[in-house]
Amino acid sequence: MKNKILLLVLLLSFYGFAQQYPEFKSLRFDENYSVLENDTVTNNWYKTMKFLPLSSSKKTYISFGGDIRFQYFYAKNENWGDGPQDNDGYVLGRYLFHADFHAGKYFRTFVQLQSSTADGRIDPSPVEQNPLEVHQAFVDLNIINEGSKRLIFRAGRQELTYGSQRLVAVREGPNNRQSFDGVKAMIAKQDFTADLFYSHYVVAHDGIFDDASNKDRQLWGSYLVFNKIPFIKNIDVYYLGYQRANAAFNDAEGKEKRHSVGTRIWEKTGNWRYDGEAVYQFGDVAEKNINAWTASINAGYRFNEVKFRPEFGFKAEVISGDKNIGDNSLQTFNPLFPRGAYFGLASVIGPSNLIDFHPSLSFEIAKNIDWIIDYDMFWRYSRNDGIYAPNTTLIYPGDTTTEKKIGNQLESEIVWEPNQYLYFRLEATWFQAEDYIKASGTGKNIFFTGITMQLHF
Repeated sequence: MKNKILLLVLLLSFYGFAQQYPEFKSLRFDENYSVLENDTVTNNWYKTMKFLPLSSSKKTYISFGGDIRFQYFYAKNENWGDGPQDNDGYVLGRYLFHADFHAGKYFRTFVQLQSSTADGRIDPSPVEQNPLEVHQAFVDLNIINEGSKRLIFRAGRQELTYGSQRLVAVREGPNNRQSFDGVKAMIAKQDFTADLFYSHYVVAHDGIFDDASNKDRQLWGSYLVFNKIPFIKNIDVYYLGYQRANAAFNDAEGKEKRHSVGTRIWEKTGNWRYDGEAVYQFGDVAEKNINAWTASINAGYRFNEVKFRPEFGFKAEVISGDKNIGDNSLQTFNPLFPRGAYFGLASVIGPSNLIDFHPSLSFEIAKNIDWIIDYDMFWRYSRNDGIYAPNTTLIYPGDTTTEKKIGNQLESEIVWEPNQYLYFRLEATWFQAEDYIKASGTGKNIFFTGITMQLHF
């Protein structure tokens, strides 16, 4: 309780900040506070925290920052009524603190600690509770860093995120963000950027400073982004390689080596936004050949001249599942390391063996206050494959019924961001179980609600 009171005090103090600083990024190491070098404001503790010169030239400096987030969640009939049930709800807390050291324009090191707690949670997973860990610790060598030209080599523990976060994400939704131990080269020139990387996934454990690089789960690849392309505007092209020592799908178990080749076309203007993506996967799991794919479209139009600035959105995805039991091929799509709340904040299903239609409507009901309503309809793509969690853990097998309809999900949330430091969210989700869920387990409808308070600094 003392921690919650302290957070409220901090929230009130940050609410009064008048001076604007560089915007916070999802990847905090992307922030640049060197712009404060010539700032004439003095006796400002916050400015000193964001830009503390360590040399007379001010080219060597250190910046501090972090995030504090508290969430209360209550779920009725969690996991459709299967497994232990919590009648009181639980509180998740997450603390992220970082130090960013720059020695001139060619060397930089970034260190971030993470602590995640789950008070009142029945049997919390490492994704929810991880007391204290070194979440990131890497060094950058800036070989070229001039204007739009960049060549940077990075080595160490780091977060990775690409594109729409379908396959590689920081996993912001769940309590514990994910990271990788690896090396990366970052190249940029005018309207082109490219990342080439090799990494081991960092596995979360429930102790202190015991998260470890996992050689059993490897990720490597290249991600290229082309901007200002005529007509299509922006296009991503990528290859991702993935190896896992012990994979388990509905009809395949063993060593997995999977290759993903994908492309994404996207743009956001004053009114329109669109994001289309297609991925093909090949490789093998044990003795089975992989032949999997997905295609998606996410689009919306906002009426900026109409009261409450309503936006109509539509998202649709087709994600392959295994066609036949007992053959020598596997069509189950693996989302690798996706964002946790993939189909809504309740995060009950992962993106494998699915057909998904997802209309949405949002309003700006007041300054910095948005109200979002969305409705999601789920079917199995293949009646011979099961459904999976976001980490590809099998939830229910494929042979319980031939029915494909999984269920319908209605979600609503109100988001208030009074300034760049503060974030509040109130949410509720209703998941109506349909034929497949009812035939595979207890089959109860899920109600999920929660409130989030977050401070960035």
